[in-house]
Amino acid sequence: MKAINFAARRKKLMQWMGPNSIAILPAAEEKVRSHDVNFPFRQDNNFWYLTGFNEPEAVMVLIPGRKQAEFILFNREKDITQERWHGKRLGQDGAIELLGADDAFPIDDIDDILPGLMEGRERIYFALGANSEFDHKVMEWRSELMTSPAKRTGSPGELIDIGHHLHDMRLVKSAAEIQRIRHAAKVSAKAHIELMKACAPGKTEREMETELHYHFAKGQCRYPAYPSIVASGENANILHYIENADEMHDGDLLLVDAGGEFEHYASDISRTIPVNGQYTKEQAALYDVVLEAQLAAIEMVKPGNHWDHIHNKAVEVLTQGLVDLKILKGEPKDLVKRGVYREFYMHKTGHWLGLDVHDVGDYHLHGQPRVLEAGMVLTVEPALYIPQTMTRVNGHNIAKKWRGIGIRIEDDILVTSKGYDVLSKDVPKTRAEIERLMAG
Repeated sequence: MKAINFAARRKKLMQWMGPNSIAILPAAEEKVRSHDVNFPFRQDNNFWYLTGFNEPEAVMVLIPGRKQAEFILFNREKDITQERWHGKRLGQDGAIELLGADDAFPIDDIDDILPGLMEGRERIYFALGANSEFDHKVMEWRSELMTSPAKRTGSPGELIDIGHHLHDMRLVKSAAEIQRIRHAAKVSAKAHIELMKACAPGKTEREMETELHYHFAKGQCRYPAYPSIVASGENANILHYIENADEMHDGDLLLVDAGGEFEHYASDISRTIPVNGQYTKEQAALYDVVLEAQLAAIEMVKPGNHWDHIHNKAVEVLTQGLVDLKILKGEPKDLVKRGVYREFYMHKTGHWLGLDVHDVGDYHLHGQPRVLEAGMVLTVEPALYIPQTMTRVNGHNIAKKWRGIGIRIEDDILVTSKGYDVLSKDVPKTRAEIERLMAG
């Protein structure tokens, strides 16, 4: 697998920053789970994107054009006792040797050193608003320059949020990043397939979650990219259902929205399958509408098109399907215009995918939908939700046979120079394929 070129990322960012500037970004903090137990540490994505460093208690500094050192890291010192209890530390020599830092200092010395690094810089770039405590520290360091006994006069005048530009950099993926997302999608596809094979009435959603997470880990995706949604029956109408605790019943559907994370990169796949291996007539009819909408929306993924092309196509097909099934009454174009479809489909048709499952990057630029470019990765996930409580929409009664059904189908899509590549294509999604697999 291709190595990620962190140095090239830093160089590109510093070229954009320009001379007489400084960028300061902190690592993620360890979070307490309970008492003296922490959650598993996961690095801040922006910090990791620029350093590849996966320890807490660290701060990255970039100073374009500085002769002594452009990339400086403050991190924990080597400590034999602490490492024996909590794991190895890279230390300052390791930061220089393995991360390519030009210089490295103990994190405990940052208050003494960083104000001096700011001196003479016109602009400070940092993740404004992402960490209020760190924002305050930046203000303190800047204030120290203005009030120090040495009467320094070169305190930075501009404080600029680096997030917008950094997120734009993250939006178009390199070949190395695409490899990792593709691997995560392949592993997750295998997990979904094994879940389909194991699914049966009387089992629990928790058992299916366990099946997924086992195969994620087996495929080198130690952690899910997000809390897995394993929602049977009426639970499928709760968009972010994560209790995953109920018994699955004969005749119900099971909506599974889950993906593993490989080397920080996420996958995100949804399938809706029959618990007993056979869709009912009503389930089949609604499923085919959602699948048709997804296939049509995926066809809109190509350079030059934008998000509204994808979403509008899905909405058009879903609304027409609801009218054809007599769930909605009226002229499809009018129903779309008035937003009536939102009673059944209240979210967008996808999102960016990368280091975050809902990855960073603007969806609109200057008031216009963002145009797709080769190297972007996104999901396409139309859905229909008809909860038991939905008895009437737009003055029209909803027949009982449709109620209690929730269906979502989602794939991970790479924008290519000529169109698209479905990274999660290994998971069956036609009814015939799913039924055949579950019967096998």
